[in-house]
Amino acid sequence: MSNGEPTTALAVVLSGASGRMGQAVRACARRESEHYRVVATVGRTDHLSVSVEVGDAVIDFSEASITADLLAACRAHRKPLVIGTTGHDRDQRAAIAEAAAEIPIVFAANFSVGVNTLFWLTREAARILGPSFDLEVIEFHHRRKKDAPSGTARRLGEILAEARALSYDEDIRHGRAGLVGERPGGEIGVHAVRGGDVVGEHTVLFADVGERVELIHRASSRETFAIGALRAAAWLCGRSAGLYDMEDVLGLKNQPPEVRTQK
Repeated sequence: MSNGEPTTALAVVLSGASGRMGQAVRACARRESEHYRVVATVGRTDHLSVSVEVGDAVIDFSEASITADLLAACRAHRKPLVIGTTGHDRDQRAAIAEAAAEIPIVFAANFSVGVNTLFWLTREAARILGPSFDLEVIEFHHRRKKDAPSGTARRLGEILAEARALSYDEDIRHGRAGLVGERPGGEIGVHAVRGGDVVGEHTVLFADVGERVELIHRASSRETFAIGALRAAAWLCGRSAGLYDMEDVLGLKNQPPEVRTQK
């Protein structure tokens, strides 16, 4: 299925259904009912194993602390899992990678087609512009967002670090304060802004002497993320065990984004 949509309605188990993203997924599934059905929702105290068993795939937009239990339930029932939750620490990310040896998992910082194109463009821009350009990432989200930086900003930082053969843990600078001195060339700045009801805005800044390049993505609705998560769940069904991301789902890896022309 080239467009990632099932020919029959996909039975989805939704974790984090009461949150903003969970509500968006439910709304999109209702609107696209010929393709998707939310057959069960999972809360913190629910019996995960029973809930997971009834679905074709599981989508998680809850909290990082829930991930371990979800992984165990999905492994027990061999269910594909889409993880949209952010804020995982190193051990939690390692547990996700371990589970992916047994079940197919899409673990993505962002499910938007536009943002995943931004990931690709960021990788290519870093390669083309070269080491003389300073690298900065700025993200802006609503006041109620709990984790910082956003998962998308972290992924952008990881992409830039990979492009420069740097370490995310050692070479990322989260904000600046005080007499920090001149900016070292091997530094990548990542900055979080919080306020109002901003759904999400990410800017990747490449700055050299005499010129700069900015790549910007602005989201005005959570619907684009919800549709992407449902599409990822459909794409996972029938896949072999492995750890995937939205660039896999969208076919963006190792090739330019498809150019769409208006009719």
